[in-house]
Amino acid sequence: MSQNIEGKVIVITGASSGIGEATARLLSTEGATVVLGARRLDKLNAIAEELRAAGGHVEVVQMDVAKRDDVEALIQTAATTFGRVDVMINNAGIMPNSRLDQRKVEDWERMIDINLKGTLYGIAAVLPIMQQQKSGHVINVSSLSGHRVRPTSAVYSATKFGVRAIAEGLRMEMTPYNIRSTIISPGPVDTELPNSVTDDDVAKSVRHVHEMAIPALSVAQAIAFAIGQPAAVDINEILLRPTAME
Repeated sequence: MSQNIEGKVIVITGASSGIGEATARLLSTEGATVVLGARRLDKLNAIAEELRAAGGHVEVVQMDVAKRDDVEALIQTAATTFGRVDVMINNAGIMPNSRLDQRKVEDWERMIDINLKGTLYGIAAVLPIMQQQKSGHVINVSSLSGHRVRPTSAVYSATKFGVRAIAEGLRMEMTPYNIRSTIISPGPVDTELPNSVTDDDVAKSVRHVHEMAIPALSVAQAIAFAIGQPAAVDINEILLRPTAME
């Protein structure tokens, strides 16, 4: 087990599948206590049952990151149950990409609500606890699309650029409290994210790109690497993508 992960209380949103699930499983095996939030309670319970059977400490909360009260409840559950929150992983996200002239305004709003506002809600909920502790680590999952814009990705990229801006501002503002800030920016990952694309042509293109997708475990290992560093070391950003990607 990693000395810097074992015993930590770690909250993960979007934990019912993909990067969130892989991260929960990896960190639990490293000895962390994990508090898992997502909308699909059946999947959360199934993951928790497996982790507990292996000796892990797990709590689950059915919640939606687009609802501030739900995010507050997730953090309060962790703090009340385990007495502290050491790491907050804002992972939940969707990617219903489309051309701007298609005017899929509802998709835009959902991306802003989940990807951007959901991240802000997580930060708002956890900061008072971490400031009181004088320690903590906030990990925000951005994307390769937070570094570049492609046709059909304008709004998704905007939300992920925004996540990176928020995380960097957080890093600077929270140094007096010993709170670390890490951005995880993956390229294509083998997750359910492409399923959130609502345009058929874009979905075909995304599925083609995701043929080279890296496993979610690879992203989980990057997250664990950042968490496992000594308290005096803050890994500010990790950008990872398939080796085969141009």
